[in-house]
Amino acid sequence: MAEHTIKLPDVGEGIAEAELVELHVKEGDLVREDDLLATVMTDKASVEIPSPREGEVIWIGARIGDTVAIGSALVKLKVAGDDAANAGDATPAEKPAASRAATKDQKTVVAPVASAPAAPRARRPFEDQPASSSSGHRAPGEKPTASPAVRLKAREAGIDLRLVRGTGPAGRITHEDIDVFLSRGPVPAHARGISPRTDVTDVKVVGLRRRIAEKMSLSKSRIPHITIVEEVNVSPLEELRATLNKKPRPDHPKLTLLPFLMRAMVRALAEQPALNALYDDDAGIIHQHAGVHIGIATQTQAGLVVPVVKHAEARDLRDCSIELDRLAQRARDGTATREELTGSTITITSLGALGGLVTTPVINHPEVAIVGVNKIAVRPVWDGTRFVPCKMMNLSSSFDHRVIDGWDAAIFVQRLKQLLENPATIFVDP
Repeated sequence: MAEHTIKLPDVGEGIAEAELVELHVKEGDLVREDDLLATVMTDKASVEIPSPREGEVIWIGARIGDTVAIGSALVKLKVAGDDAANAGDATPAEKPAASRAATKDQKTVVAPVASAPAAPRARRPFEDQPASSSSGHRAPGEKPTASPAVRLKAREAGIDLRLVRGTGPAGRITHEDIDVFLSRGPVPAHARGISPRTDVTDVKVVGLRRRIAEKMSLSKSRIPHITIVEEVNVSPLEELRATLNKKPRPDHPKLTLLPFLMRAMVRALAEQPALNALYDDDAGIIHQHAGVHIGIATQTQAGLVVPVVKHAEARDLRDCSIELDRLAQRARDGTATREELTGSTITITSLGALGGLVTTPVINHPEVAIVGVNKIAVRPVWDGTRFVPCKMMNLSSSFDHRVIDGWDAAIFVQRLKQLLENPATIFVDP
């Protein structure tokens, strides 16, 4: 027997370190070639580290949440054989060229990455050896172990992973375990029970969630927010949108409200360029941008990310809609690149139909403004002689009060209101 060291591979883009966000094994586990050992994250991209060999995990060099330097020893395996090659400082980068290409592609993927279930493969003699948790039974309160793709599959199927028996290494739940569980039919109500529960789950804030927390803390600690809420009658806009959607094209997604808002923002920002800016508060410099790069806050399985529609000023309504749909889909399915997630100069945040009457959006630092979209509701509006039902929506917009005065913020909001309530003016050259 020999010792085999697996180091954190170079994930490219000049990255010197990565955060360990998930461990798929523990000491004493038996692993096969290509079994996942760990998942690390850098910026908003994740990389899954596979095992290049069969062996027994005898040492793990970091804990979840730790920052690991590129090239540092991550896992050590006890492997068969005693030749010098087995004891080398191997990493997954030493695998064949096809495997190296796959690892390179993974570094630009937003966690979690949902993949298709792997086809069952024949058991090898190594798999018949007993593992510490191969029975799949877990101690009371022990968290079930599964890859992000398996967890996504379980969530979509409405399965509580605590009820699933894991047959993988260390009791890890596999795609096949989910399929077996589903084949047994729904869990009887009496099996679920309604007894009091006293367990407490400690969830460590790591990966994308920690980056979101840091970003929000930075924004709220540095930026004195001023928020303006304005009521907008979107009945004419909704009529126009419905008319344009009556003739759908297979290559065009249905128009939502957001492309109209994006075009209205382009018009309003042309009149107030100070709001399309980034504030470097350390250097005391405001960078006003001619190009309008609109970030769209998007909820994903991993958390909130902000894909960016670049150069909205050069896109018409349909082009904005197509690019918005493309970016949102890539963000949700975990394939958005770093380039697609950076570079915004102003942001839109919307909870759609779930949005309340009023929100207080947090500015996406170092931007100086954010526009929040609230839900549309039919409310009575006085037209001077009577109340008429209208589709009303509140815009909640926040501004960096260090560089944007309340008067200028109010002018911007009123301009958006004017454009949205008279949607034809969005398309008329000034």
